[in-house]
Amino acid sequence: MLSEKRIREAAVNVNSYLSEGLLKKDKFDLIIFKVLSHNAEESLKVADILFSQNYSNLWTIVTSYYSMYYIANAVLYKLGYKVGEKISHKVTADALIVFVRGKLKDSLLEQYHEAQEEALAGIKADTLVESFDYEREKRSVIQYRTNEEARHSKAKTSLERAKEFNNEMNKLLENMK
Repeated sequence: MLSEKRIREAAVNVNSYLSEGLLKKDKFDLIIFKVLSHNAEESLKVADILFSQNYSNLWTIVTSYYSMYYIANAVLYKLGYKVGEKISHKVTADALIVFVRGKLKDSLLEQYHEAQEEALAGIKADTLVESFDYEREKRSVIQYRTNEEARHSKAKTSLERAKEFNNEMNKLLENMK
């Protein structure tokens, strides 16, 4: 679950990103949105193929993460924010916490249809957003410092997280129409 410290850090960072132009309010352009959505879908398909054919654990992890990155940016873009090119992965991670976490929780609550599920929906929303951070960090470690045997189980986890993350982000996008 996301710690209060991480949530506060993200809020401070997002304010800095906005003032520095690393994250910008932007008018919606359907072409940009479709490119981000397509890239997310394609990356997830490639990750699935790579893993199912036992072709590359490293690239399963990398493409799984990128599917999450692209769909997260599609959601942020739909909310009116465009992530710039510099430190875009960190900006995306922080912006997810600030702008998407609450909406994701609300979307999950609608799916559960009962107020008693609010705590569970909050935990799941935090877990999904946090999974992006985990995958961002893991991609770096795996890419440069992990042997092949350890990569396989991590590749499976990455693919599962990416599928769940993409599924929930797509549901959120549907609710935003």
